[in-house]
Formats: sequence, structure tokens, C-alpha cells
Amino acid sequence: MQDFYPALSVAVEEDLLPLSALLHQRGVLHRIFEEGGRQVVMVADAGQAAQVQELYRAWRAGEVRIALSPREQAARPVTTSTFWHRAPVTLALVVLSVCGFLLVYLNAGLNWLSYLTFTPIRISGDQLLFDSIGGQYWRLVTPVFLHFGWMHIVFNCLWLWELGGRVEQVLGHFNMFMLFLVIAVVSNASQFAFDGASLFGGMSGVVYGLLGFSWVAPHLQPLWRIQPSRGIMLLMVGWLLACMVGVVEVLGFGAIANAAHVGGLLCGALLGAVFGAFSKYNHHP
Repeated sequence: MQDFYPALSVAVEEDLLPLSALLHQRGVLHRIFEEGGRQVVMVADAGQAAQVQELYRAWRAGEVRIALSPREQAARPVTTSTFWHRAPVTLALVVLSVCGFLLVYLNAGLNWLSYLTFTPIRISGDQLLFDSIGGQYWRLVTPVFLHFGWMHIVFNCLWLWELGGRVEQVLGHFNMFMLFLVIAVVSNASQFAFDGASLFGGMSGVVYGLLGFSWVAPHLQPLWRIQPSRGIMLLMVGWLLACMVGVVEVLGFGAIANAAHVGGLLCGALLGAVFGAFSKYNHHP
């Protein structure tokens, strides 16, 4: 896992593209994030933080002039609004979720949908029947891509993009993929264990897993600045409680896979503790 260390914090309105180009020229591996209305420059080597601060001071004092090439002038600093190319796993999950939604929205045949459900499904007369999962282990994951309405897909993709992108930037692509797989399996299995064979789906369990991870991990590894704001936590936990007590169903949003949400949240929190503790121990023996 690649950790980055804070080196500099400036106003969000300031153009750091010239400084970023200079750091690249000096071989300083870095990233620029937007956080709390500020731009934060993070470096891969904590020992280079002082170098970044000195270069910034000299640049602003006019002691260093930076001439950008046309290609560099067309570039943009890496901020949270342009991190998509640094979070390909998150982007792929969003795309696959949209594809799963389109299968439902465009009334794809039952045979197509049955490939993604937790257990195979078929229709006999007027009944929907569920068969054994057998050795089709991909079904432990694929229900997360099924979405059954516009609000379902939109909100899940928005939260997946917001939370998953931040997590992927601190964990790396492979670890993000493995994190997704574990949370998906746990959330889907939790729903199956609680409700038995039924038709369920959605990325919500994974989203709550990322929420739990993002909340717990920074407590153990403060360098991971991915913790959601208190407002987001209250909103997400409040929505979870509203779903669990049945308010959401009464309002006409349909059945909610509450066990998947809870299972995902607990799994993500546990993994956040494990990853956070490992990262801190690994970098601070």
C-alpha cells in the first residue's frame, strides 16, 4: 500500500499547476487533493515535505521561475474532481452497476438476470423459483450490480464514486478490488442468511462497507484523510436506521436489503481497522 504524507496546504483558489510541474521535474512523487476548501499537497516520501515547502516559498517569492510547456499548460493538477483516472476500479464498478441496471430497466430476459442473482431463478407457472447456487461462486458477488430503479442506481453510484474513489487512492487498485470483493460477498451472504432465497441486489452493501472503512481506518492511520464528514455519517446512518424500522418501505421505496447494509457496514469497519493498523505499524515500527 502506498502512503502519502501531507507537505503543504493552500487556498483552493490557488493554481498549483506550476508547482506540480516543478515537483515532477525534481522527481518528487506527489498528489494534490481538495479537502475542506483547501488544496493539500501530499508526498510519497515524508522527508521531502520540507523540500516542497521551500520550493513553494521560493516560487511565491519570485526566486524560482517555472516555464510550462504547452503540454503542461493543458494539464490540470490532480484533485478530487479529476481523480477518475487514478481510481479505475471504482469507475469500473460504477459502469458495471449501470449495466446491471440497464438489464433490469430494458426488461432483459430472465435468463440474463438469472446469471447475476445470488441463486439461479426460474419461473414455473406463476411462481418464481430459486435453485441451489451449486458451484457458481460468482453469484456471491454479482447481485451488487443489479439495480431496480432510477433512485437506486443514481444514489448508489454517487456514493460509490465519492467513497470508493477516496479509498482507492490510499489503498491502491489491487487492494481496492480485494476490499470490494470481500465486502460484496459478506453483504450478499448476510442478506441471504437473513432473508433466505429471494431476489435482491444493489451496491448499497458495498457503499456502507466503504463508509465503515472510511470512518474507522483514519482513526488508526491518520495519514489517510478519507474520513467522511459528520454530516455524511449522520445522513447515511440515519438512512440505515430508517430502512431498518420500515419507514422507507412505508414511503413506497420498496423492500430494502437491510441485512446487506448492516453486514457491509460491519465488514468495512473491521477491514478499516485491520488495514489502518497494518499501515501504521508498517510505516511506524
